[in-house]
Amino acid sequence: MVSSCLESILIGDPVDGKDNAIGGGVGVRSFRNSANVLGFRTHLFKQKMKFIIAIALMAVALAAPQEDKKPIEIVSSNSEMNADGSYSFAFESADGTKVSESGSQKQVGPKPEDIGTVSKGSYSYTSPDGVVLTVSWIADENGFQATGDHLPTPPPMPEHVVKMLADLKAAGVL
Repeated sequence: MVSSCLESILIGDPVDGKDNAIGGGVGVRSFRNSANVLGFRTHLFKQKMKFIIAIALMAVALAAPQEDKKPIEIVSSNSEMNADGSYSFAFESADGTKVSESGSQKQVGPKPEDIGTVSKGSYSYTSPDGVVLTVSWIADENGFQATGDHLPTPPPMPEHVVKMLADLKAAGVL
């Protein structure tokens, strides 16, 4: 849309009425009166752009949900923070969503100042089709690891790979 507006301003509309042909009959207009191009033509371009922006904003406003959503009530909430850096919290909402997490400080490197937080927790919620989904997780020096019955799992390793790994382990390579 923008490029077609620019084309109509720069190529399609005559400025001084003289066509200058290039190659196979492609017409290009001569810009002898640049004040007309930069004044009147840019004014039309700005009007077109304002119209396009107004239409886009109206489309965004109309696409927004129109229903009033009430906040979901928190039915229980617990939180604890300790001086040693350990913590825990849990909450449950009226729609059945449950969240819990706990963590503590742990030395994760060779130096005493290499301290990090090791956390574990879980959350559960009801999917749109009515199934309660639960994810349990741990985050430690090995990274974030989540488990849940609904989460995808890798396919089993082919038997020849399992045998090869067992042979390498028996040979002391692994």
